[in-house]
This record gives sequence, structure tokens and C-alpha cells, in this order.
Amino acid sequence: MSDVGRRSFLQAAGSVGLISALRGHANAQIAHETVSPAAQKAPEHSINFAVIGLDHYHIMGMTAAVQRGGGKLVSVYATSDKALADFRARFGDVKLARSEDEILNDPSIQLVAAAPIPDQRAPLGIRVMHHGKDYLSDKPAITTLEQLADVRKAIQETGQIFAIMYSERLEVKAAVKAGELVQAGAIGRVVQTVNLAPHKVNDISRPDWFWDPVRYGGILCDIGSHQADQFVYYTGSKTAQVTASQIANFNHPQHPAFQDFGDMMLHGEGGAGYVRVDWFTPDGLGTWGDGRLFILGTDGYIELRKYVDIAGRHGGNHLFIVDSKSARYMDCNNVVLPFGPQFVTDIVNRTHNAQDQEQALLAAELVLTAQKNAIRLRFAS
Repeated sequence: MSDVGRRSFLQAAGSVGLISALRGHANAQIAHETVSPAAQKAPEHSINFAVIGLDHYHIMGMTAAVQRGGGKLVSVYATSDKALADFRARFGDVKLARSEDEILNDPSIQLVAAAPIPDQRAPLGIRVMHHGKDYLSDKPAITTLEQLADVRKAIQETGQIFAIMYSERLEVKAAVKAGELVQAGAIGRVVQTVNLAPHKVNDISRPDWFWDPVRYGGILCDIGSHQADQFVYYTGSKTAQVTASQIANFNHPQHPAFQDFGDMMLHGEGGAGYVRVDWFTPDGLGTWGDGRLFILGTDGYIELRKYVDIAGRHGGNHLFIVDSKSARYMDCNNVVLPFGPQFVTDIVNRTHNAQDQEQALLAAELVLTAQKNAIRLRFAS
């Protein structure tokens, strides 16, 4: 506003109505649009895949993504009757394998998708690759730097794909749209990403391994995996390092080894990154977490409210973009998720378009390093 316009605006608003007037003025400047639905193409390829491990229900989304890409689910191996029943309730009466080896030794299976306890994921993936199959793991796919070295060695030896389902980017429509905008140069060159990733504990439903950082890798390794992936992807970094990291257990004295807060700073040749992760989502939110992403560019910025907009917009997949011309809101719920079809095509063609193999492992290396070197914060209760 001009000086005269600003004075008139403030006089009209008055001291009591200033905040609401500012809000109304700001809203008047934001254009609203809904991303038009793209045509859903039929899968170009078909593969047979199996599932091993249902310890985290991320496996539901992973399985659905592969099916969208043309994957045919032929068998599952699980040791939990309840998890198996829930899995079959969604995907039908899929064949129960008698053992892991039954799947690994089946030559018709090209891919294994897996979500066992986190510290079991990398060793399973190595066995899968040495049996001539590609692997899709839930995150965190790797819980120690030693496991990471073993995974890299197995990839080199076998030529197989070790993919990681970083679902907060690959399976979130607003995040997909943000990637398209960044690639199109909509905000110029990316300078920094900021990720805020609160989660909800739900103590009663959590298994024992959830509280043990040896099993789940620690909070930066676990939740932070998603965020490091986004930093690497949106900044386009091929190399990156951890600037600083810290962890804490602020509010779970009954589980002294647990970590309910962590943050880290990252830097790479493509830009900088800041990540905060925690287990403090309050019951009043109505969903498991208000995940937010900020992408700062030289010519504008993007903000995502991935799962909820506490300002009142319905549902999730909210994207805000500001550039030199305007401020716009985009409803991204019609965006088509590309990972499943791209990943199946990669398996058939031996390409890496759905996920760059080195960037996937770089994200893992960043969080493992951040976790290992994190300062432990301690405060008086």
C-alpha cells in the first residue's frame, strides 16, 4: 500500500479491528485455484510383487502405490494375525507365504515391498537384492551407518534397486505439485527448505520397539528421513552435510531412551535446510500432525500445509505460492501421484526416474549422521 493508503486503512480499521482488517486485506490478495485433474493413464507395465513385514501400516500405502503402477500382489509373509487380517481386508485374500524364503526363492517375483521393524529393513533388503529382486522399504530403511555401507555394497554387487518410500513427498499430492513448480522455475533457484513435522504418539497402540531408538533408529533417523528426502529433492543436492543436530526427551520419562524432539540443519550444493520433528501433536488437532514445508527461492516461496489447515480449509494438500506477480492458494487434491507407475517402469526398464538411487541413500546418510552426532538436550522438569 502507499503511505496515504496505509494511513487510511489503519484509520478505518481502528485499534480493535486492526487484526481482522489485516486478515481481510491479506485474504483479498490471494487468488484461489484448484489444480485440474489430470487423466489417469492405465499402467504401461506389469510386474509381480510380494510383501514381507506388516509391522508398520505404511505398508498399506506402499502396496497401493505399486498396484497403481501395474504391480500384481502375489503373496505376503507376516507373523501378526491382526496385521494380516487388516492387510487382507484392504487387498483381498492374498496368498500367505509360509516363510520369507518362499518369497525370496520365487523366480516369478520381481519386487519385494517391506515394512518390518526398522532395524530389520536394510538386512532384509540386502537378502532380497542377492536373490535377484528389487526392494521397496518403508522409511527409515536403514538405521545405522554400518547398514548403509552394506546396502551400498549390495547395490554395487547385484545391480538391484533399493528404493525407500519417503511418503511425505512421494505420496502427498501437494508435495508432488510443489516439485512440479520448483522444476518449472516458479520461485527461481531454491535457497532453503524448512520442514516442521509434528507427530502424535498414541501411547496405547504403540509396540515395544517404538520406544527403543536401537530398533527404530532415533527420532532424526525415523521421522527425519522424510524431511531429509525433501531437502535433497527440492534443493537438487547431490552432495550434502549435516551442519548441526540435537535431540531430547522432554515429556516421556516413563520411556527414558525415547526421543520426542529433534532438529537438524543441513547444507548441500543446492541449498540449505532446517528440520524440526517431534511427538507433540495435541489431541485437539483432529489428525496425526500438522506437517508443513516451506521452500524459499530467489524469486518467491512455497508453503505446504500437507494434512490440515487450521485456518479452516477442508482436508489436506494445501499449497500457497508467492512470486513477484501474486500470492496464490492451490487446492492440490486432484494431483495424480506419479511414483507407482514410474517405479514399476523403472523396474522393467532398469531406470531411476521414480527415485534417484543416490539421492535416496544420501537422505538416509544425512539422518544417520545427524542422529549419531546429535547433542542430547536436557532440561530441568
